[in-house]
Amino acid sequence: MTHLPHPDHQPEFYQSIPAKRFFAWVFDTCVILMLSLVVVLLTAFVGAFVWPLLYLVVGFVYRVATIAGGSATWGMRFVGIELRDAYGAHLNGGQALAHTAGYTVSMALPLLQVISILMMLTGSRAQGLTDAVLGTVALNRRAYA
Repeated sequence: MTHLPHPDHQPEFYQSIPAKRFFAWVFDTCVILMLSLVVVLLTAFVGAFVWPLLYLVVGFVYRVATIAGGSATWGMRFVGIELRDAYGAHLNGGQALAHTAGYTVSMALPLLQVISILMMLTGSRAQGLTDAVLGTVALNRRAYA
């Protein structure tokens, strides 16, 4: 990852990233919940019968679309972070899809999610498991601009 800021020389890019990712996740969870409820209303409550699947699909589409459209979900934008690839570039549609798929697998398997959280809390770049596999990193947006 030679194209990204080095955490020892430019720590401001990684400052408070684990906490910001948590607050972004809470924000995004609320947005996904509201969007899912709107879908339930628009389907005359039929969507309520398939709620888990509906919530999963809405969340997946939301994450892929927002990350592909600006390298950050709305929650990430709210807390001032964005995802970058190993070369420091914004994530494209394919990378957004891969990142969301990795996140979804981690959420489905609690052990992977615990490993991911521990990696974010202890790693110098605060990368989760999916980030480490894909070579992505969350950076403070204002510091990187």
